[in-house]
Amino acid sequence: MSELIKTPLGRFRLVAFLEGLSYVLLGLTMVLKYKYAIPEPNKVVGMAHGVLFITYIFLLIQVSINHKWGFGKVVLAFLASLVPFGTFYAEKKIY
Repeated sequence: MSELIKTPLGRFRLVAFLEGLSYVLLGLTMVLKYKYAIPEPNKVVGMAHGVLFITYIFLLIQVSINHKWGFGKVVLAFLASLVPFGTFYAEKKIY
């Protein structure tokens, strides 16, 4: 794993995976919050997801500059972060 975080692209890929995972978990905690009136997991996962999303955007900017990604690729990577499972799909198709 230490090899993964040594490069900007490796850090971006790791955060992309974690951001996608947090998005899926957020969906599960929404069920707990609204169906079963258990809001605490949603607060924790929601905060983590927010931090990971912001980190994803900053790393996307860094990687796009370092690797000279075109505008279309950057837009696709951004849009992937807005769709559940999008970062997992982007991992295979974009990076």
